Amino acid sequence: MRYIPHTPEEIQGMLKIIGLRSVAELFSSIPDSLLQEKPLKLPPALDEMTLLRHLEKVATENHTLPRSRSFLGGGVYRHYIPSAVGELVRRSEFLTPYTPYQPEISQGTLQVIFEFQTMVCELFGMEVSNASMYDGSTALAEACLMALRIGKNRKTILLPSSLHPEYTQVTHTILKSFKDNIVELPFSKEGGFETAALNDYLNDDLAACVIPYPNFFGVVEDVREVVQKVQQAGGLVIFCVTEPLSLGLFESPGALGADIVCGEGQSLGIPPSFGGPFVGLFAAREKHLRQMPGRICGMTSDNKGRRGFVLTLSTREQHIRREKATSNICTNQALCATQMTVYLSMLGKEGLKKLAQLNWQRAEYAKQKLASITGVTLSFPKATTFNEFVLKLPKSADSVLKDLRTKGFDGGIALDRWYHELENSLLVNVTELNEREDIDSFATALKEVLQS
Repeated sequence: MRYIPHTPEEIQGMLKIIGLRSVAELFSSIPDSLLQEKPLKLPPALDEMTLLRHLEKVATENHTLPRSRSFLGGGVYRHYIPSAVGELVRRSEFLTPYTPYQPEISQGTLQVIFEFQTMVCELFGMEVSNASMYDGSTALAEACLMALRIGKNRKTILLPSSLHPEYTQVTHTILKSFKDNIVELPFSKEGGFETAALNDYLNDDLAACVIPYPNFFGVVEDVREVVQKVQQAGGLVIFCVTEPLSLGLFESPGALGADIVCGEGQSLGIPPSFGGPFVGLFAAREKHLRQMPGRICGMTSDNKGRRGFVLTLSTREQHIRREKATSNICTNQALCATQMTVYLSMLGKEGLKKLAQLNWQRAEYAKQKLASITGVTLSFPKATTFNEFVLKLPKSADSVLKDLRTKGFDGGIALDRWYHELENSLLVNVTELNEREDIDSFATALKEVLQS
């Protein structure tokens, strides 16, 4: 696409065709009171060196910490990303192409998408995957819409309150205009799925039940009983994975019986970046292939028998009748999907497993170290967790976090903003970036804050 301004001759030619004398006449419907009559009161432009100095001064006002002193999580995770990942993704062949509508000139892009889909299927233990979604929360909303399409007259969607609260909010927003019934189920005493609360909804109206894996509290649990009950009632089971690194250690959603799996791929090679862009993951059983949202890249052969890649399915409203479309997703997060593909290719299956084990070991060490501080307890002491866990503090979590920042730590997330029953509770995240000495220093800082 070229950005070349029109010449005066071209402008006059266009005005003549539509019967106008000037550009002002073209916009005459705009009230005079809204027109800018004089230049904006802006300071004069700066030369490059002065501008750089100004921006550096502004940047010093940011609150920045070494990655090893951050214990923030809650759906966005800091992991080490090899420099080769960014170097490869910045290649113009990856960085600049648009949607590969012309497969004959887009084989590289299409093959990367195909490899991405293959990796997502392997990671989730599923049969088909799409070319990515916008992020984890919108992927979940699309999964619920897909379940409603498959269920036809079934209208109830079950969301456990242990699901990421912002995922719940996004799902409510996107499904607002549909005549569905979103029910939020309480979490158990150990922060997991409250199976007993499920029984009231095991009927002919149940479209789907969402299972966070791990959940917002970092809890990973055996949910086979929940899966069995929902499927026996005729509903679909949607697994939502916000930390896919956990699947290097725990069973895949597919092995646990999932019908649809969605989630967030940010932790696999994509930096936090102030909250985006991220990459939504989406996979399902092959029998539900034609109800999946987004695009699907397939492998085929041309008339000479040569392997080729094409967008096999792309049922969006721009391509088919709007009422028949399964989504309206467009260019989406293909670059982020490429970055995730490069990261996983470099890590490999064994590397993924070892990294997951390291994360689990570091988090378990932190869990025991922090819980040994006087007045601090684990909110869910019997639960199996991955990377994240909840601490119960003897005072306000917000005030503790504020004091920890003065000591150079981002200590976690206060949970009472979403859960009134978790007052004074802190969600702490630990990854491979947090060495044992970092955890020890954090524990010392927390102890000092609580004693002050």
